[in-house]
Amino acid sequence: MCITTRQASGFDHGSIQGYNEGWRKEMDAPQLNTQRQRKAKEYARIRRRLLLVDLAIGLGGALALLFALSRPLTALIERITANPWLEVPLYVSIVSATYSVLTFPLSYYSGFVLPHRYGLSVQTLRSWLLDQAKGAALGAALGLPLVEGLYWLLRTAPDTWWIWAGVGMLALTVGLSTLTPVLILPLFYKLTPLDDEELVGRLTRLAERAGTRVKGVYTLGFSAKTRAANAGLMGLGRTRRIVLGDTLYDDYTPEEIESILAHELGHHVHHDIGWGIAVNTFLTLGGLYLANLGLRWGVRAFGFRGLGDIAAFPLLALAIFLFGLITMPLSNGYSRWRERLADQFSLEITGNPQAFVGAMTKLADQNLLDADPEPWVVWLLHSHPPVRERLAMAEQWPPPP
Repeated sequence: MCITTRQASGFDHGSIQGYNEGWRKEMDAPQLNTQRQRKAKEYARIRRRLLLVDLAIGLGGALALLFALSRPLTALIERITANPWLEVPLYVSIVSATYSVLTFPLSYYSGFVLPHRYGLSVQTLRSWLLDQAKGAALGAALGLPLVEGLYWLLRTAPDTWWIWAGVGMLALTVGLSTLTPVLILPLFYKLTPLDDEELVGRLTRLAERAGTRVKGVYTLGFSAKTRAANAGLMGLGRTRRIVLGDTLYDDYTPEEIESILAHELGHHVHHDIGWGIAVNTFLTLGGLYLANLGLRWGVRAFGFRGLGDIAAFPLLALAIFLFGLITMPLSNGYSRWRERLADQFSLEITGNPQAFVGAMTKLADQNLLDADPEPWVVWLLHSHPPVRERLAMAEQWPPPP
């Protein structure tokens, strides 16, 4: 059911104007911790540098494959089998395994050492390695059939493969969105029904006010691995449920947790999942079409045997990689716009800007989010508005008529 934010909230701007002015006068709004924000800026800078290193390794590896390694690797595989259904997974498995080995030190530093250094992680090395193994197995289970299907399309439908591949990616996205809270998330975190009846009732009623049906409220065992906190709605249709990280309970009031969930409900009320899938499908089709053009050019320029030649895999990877880099600011800009609308919905439906400010302030400090990043960083890399901007909007809520 689609409802407007005013209908959902049950509050009128004028009726809460006095309250908002009152809490701002009677008490100072929660303040960001200066020391935590200094650490957050350091953490963000390091992560950006690591991202550049990761991109450089990926780009360098693809170029090395294209100009020197792909043909010898393909020739070696063809000595083992001439069956394309076996050639493709062998090639992709060897390339993926090699890339994983080369980037393991970077993954270990960025995913284990750095979060521990900045106090974000409590995960043991054994647990982290197990998660890496699970992620690799899940990636292989999903990725290998995907690549097999892609190369089957390249061999059998060379003129329209990119259209069918886009349709397949759409189906995969919907399927993963539905199955993630049921099958995938429990592989990494313990998911149990929340036993706080009062909070469950409060959040369920909030979802009902927003016209969103949920299949229960669950707690996610973040505390076994991280000190970071989060909450959200996961799943589609019958698998949609409210999920709260257990790291929220100690320091967040029920009103603050409610404001976080209200933001997530805003995405559902505004149909952001559907719109997001549509936008991503459009971008995917655009990327695949350009990959089709680049692949056709590369097949001629490098003398490959055809679009379905697995030796031309680096061309396909490079085309998709470059398209993703080019469109990243556009995709992030769209996401920031939808996040602002979800923030507005949270403020409308709860009528409690103080709780929103408290929640955002605590999340920024607890998760080491840089509250005031440089504009170029926001434009290029951020899918959410800066925390400082979100706080300013809440502190000035409601906007002038």
